[in-house]
Parts: sequence; C-alpha cells; structure tokens
Amino acid sequence: MSLPLGQRAVKGFPRFGTHLHRPPPPVPPDPVIEIGGAVTAPLSVPLARLAALPRRQLTADFHCVAGWSATGLRWDGVAFETFYGTIIEPALQPGAAITYVVFRGLDGYRSIVSIEDALAEDVLIAQRLGGRPLDPNHGAPVRVVSPRQYGFVSTKHLCRIEVRTAAPRQTYDHLEPFQRALVRGPLIQPHPRARAWEGERHRYLPAWAVRPIYRLLIPPFTFLSARGSSDSHGRD
Repeated sequence: MSLPLGQRAVKGFPRFGTHLHRPPPPVPPDPVIEIGGAVTAPLSVPLARLAALPRRQLTADFHCVAGWSATGLRWDGVAFETFYGTIIEPALQPGAAITYVVFRGLDGYRSIVSIEDALAEDVLIAQRLGGRPLDPNHGAPVRVVSPRQYGFVSTKHLCRIEVRTAAPRQTYDHLEPFQRALVRGPLIQPHPRARAWEGERHRYLPAWAVRPIYRLLIPPFTFLSARGSSDSHGRD
C-alpha cells in the first residue's frame, strides 16, 4: 500500500473534530447549504437539490495531518466542481475573480481552500460513506471530501460555502480553548494548501520536524473524541 511519507494506515475511520468530547452537532430538519461572499445575492440551497445533480462515486484514502490514514473509503456524492459550475458560478458578481473558497460546518469549523484545489476533480460534497448515509460522527448530513489534502480541509457537517476574491484571515474561534492555544503557538500552523503527497503539514516548518509532535496528539484527541461520539459505546 502506497501512502504519503509519514502516514500510517489504521483500521477503521477514527472520529476527530473540533467538538471532541461533545456530541456532533444536530442535523437541522430541513438542511441547506448557504452560499455567500462574492455573489450577487446570498443563496440558500436545500440539500434535496443535490439529487438533481450528477452523482460521483469515489474510493480514496483519508490522510490526517497527525499521521494516520484511513484507507479505501468509499464516498458517494456530488463533485464540488459540478456544484460550483451549476449553482455558484451563475450567481457570482460580474467580473469577480474567485481565488478562495471557505467551507463552514454546523460545528463552527471552517477550512480555507484555494479555488484551484477546491475544483480538483476528486473533491466531493459527500452524502454517503461505505454505501450508507453519513453518520453524525463523520459529518452528517453532508461534508467536504478532498482526498489529496490533509483531513483538516475536509469540513464536516457542511452548511455554508463562501467564495472570496482574496485570502480570508485565518481565525480559530471555533476551537476549544486548549486546541486554540495549540494552533496559536508556533507548533501547529496549518499549511495553506495542505497537500498530503507534498507533505504540506505546517505553514513554515518542514514536515519531518512536526510529524513526531503531531503524532503525540493522536492519543489524547482519540480519547476525547470517543467520549463525544454519537455511538452509545463511545466508539466509531
């Protein structure tokens, strides 16, 4: 099995998230994806509309920046490129040169992705995993899946997409206090592109320097995430 340098395959698909020891956010009765930013007017797209778009199935590995990889995951959904071209592009402000896309989740998390990376052919708005609808642990009702990038790009519980003509300012208000302390320090500074096969873990430091530190975070994050799992046994 070929994996990016520094990645180790694990069994299953661990549940990680910003909420850690708390349950995943509840799914609204009538979920929508809001569209904002450089558009002529904000849009609210019911998830039911995704059924009218071409389906895309994808089998891919999921690479966590901490160093583990869940392999051979089977996703089903709508290619983001299709969603963008069908729904977002017609609503853009005239002459707007989009350079970034911001994905936001119901848990308050957001990822900032260059338009080049967002429109890659394997980026999905995923609705199913392993032949079943997404469960709360892994991003229900829909999530972003960007297999070429580290997992922190693949926003769960997708509820809003913003298109920007310049790089947004990175903020960490969605994180819990101890997570915020980590990312505001020098050791965890997310790379703006986060391409797994290029080892783009850290904005400034080489991958070999941060891999051992990131791996130390796996056990405590796994413990806290299991406590907040929607599974009654606290496991994925």
